[in-house]
Amino acid sequence: METRIIEINGNKFEVDLSSARKIEEFRVGDNIKVLKKSYSNSYDVLAGVIVEFVNFAELPTMIIATFKQNYNSSEIEFINFNAKTEGIEISLCSEHELRLEKRRVVDLMNNEVEQKQREVETLTAKRDWFLNNFHKYFKDIEPALLTDGDDD
Repeated sequence: METRIIEINGNKFEVDLSSARKIEEFRVGDNIKVLKKSYSNSYDVLAGVIVEFVNFAELPTMIIATFKQNYNSSEIEFINFNAKTEGIEISLCSEHELRLEKRRVVDLMNNEVEQKQREVETLTAKRDWFLNNFHKYFKDIEPALLTDGDDD
């Protein structure tokens, strides 16, 4: 029997290598859970998907897209996960965990798009109002800007 001592998160385990097997296998497209450290030593569990493995010579990196859903918004963030990443843990997600409701997510995103479109419309209206109502103010100033200031 061949054994090896391994350390996982500060705990040492003696593992029988003849019966040891890999527990988790990650592939591009896999749904995963991401444990992300946030402020004041609290953690968020986020839904994620593996986007890409980048085989850098010095630091192989897994790119993960995470999704955070709040009451009235949604947020997609990309995480570069590698040996130097701190405050992040990942685990495979079973079929019954972290279910995202596609319709709810799309509705939230559509609401955000509509809100930003209203902001653009409001800013455009303000700009147009300014141009229409302040044209007299700038009428006397603009010709002076066109000259170089020399009266010679």
